[in-house]
Amino acid sequence: MRGTCLIYSSHNRSHEIHHDLIAARALRGEHNRRIFFLPMSQTVNHGDEYDRQRYETGTFDWYFHRYRDRGLEFVPFFWNSALRREDLEILWQMLADSQVVLLAGGSSTIGLRRYKALGALFDNEPGRFGRILHERQQRGLLTVGFSAGADQLCEHLSQAAHYPMEDSDAFSLARNIVTTLHHERGREGELMHVAGSFPHCLAFGLPNDSGLYLDQGLLPSGNYWQVIRFVVDRTWDDPADQWHIKTRQGVPIEYYSPDGQHWAFHGGETMVRIQATDNSFQAAYVTTPTGLIDFFARRNSHYGSIEEVLASF
Repeated sequence: MRGTCLIYSSHNRSHEIHHDLIAARALRGEHNRRIFFLPMSQTVNHGDEYDRQRYETGTFDWYFHRYRDRGLEFVPFFWNSALRREDLEILWQMLADSQVVLLAGGSSTIGLRRYKALGALFDNEPGRFGRILHERQQRGLLTVGFSAGADQLCEHLSQAAHYPMEDSDAFSLARNIVTTLHHERGREGELMHVAGSFPHCLAFGLPNDSGLYLDQGLLPSGNYWQVIRFVVDRTWDDPADQWHIKTRQGVPIEYYSPDGQHWAFHGGETMVRIQATDNSFQAAYVTTPTGLIDFFARRNSHYGSIEEVLASF
């Protein structure tokens, strides 16, 4: 499938996610082989605006460095409180053109506020960052969200389920999806609370190392379509990190509905989802070895393929 959005949770740079889905995608670029890396969600450390952004960059740079002899560019851009117009002109160009954009970890709320403020600094367009992300999606380019970045690419920041927020609306590259990151056994109640707070969304718990790789758009009927591949990555094999890699302990990607219905995804499944523009209707079907399952009715579907579902709505 042509993924345009990857939201994921990981402890380190596991191979399936970081090579197969991110680096390899950048290396297939026709116009550039660039990963544009944004660590803007990191907090200020004792007055130093760059310290934690540099650290976050280093946790990715060592991995992507191995592909530089194949032409991969890894280009970070740091936030600071005195960005100039010429700085933002570089940002907007890189954001629009880079083969892969990666929103990194930190504070979901701080990062979202900064991203939204950038367009208002000189051009009075606070929604410019999100607009460019959606234009990337329409052009088939990949935008990646790690940890806080994953939260920011969903419909809402999941923290809004726990306390009031002035602005919890995220960028919706994963439309009507919310997540809890670094999910593990014992956090099912938190995931159910998030699901109940956003009943129009699907709520997924993403353990280390796992993600949702998806594409979405509008059908001729005016309904939204969404195809989601569930990625469960067990490739990171450093024995010192075994406690942190929940997928290697058998923890799946988990879904809970507001009424407590549960579904566990172990990797390789694909969901096709149809949504009305006003959220008054949605349908979803999941691939299994025996055919498509109606996700909400929990029974075999009469549809024979994802393509047949898309053609029927």
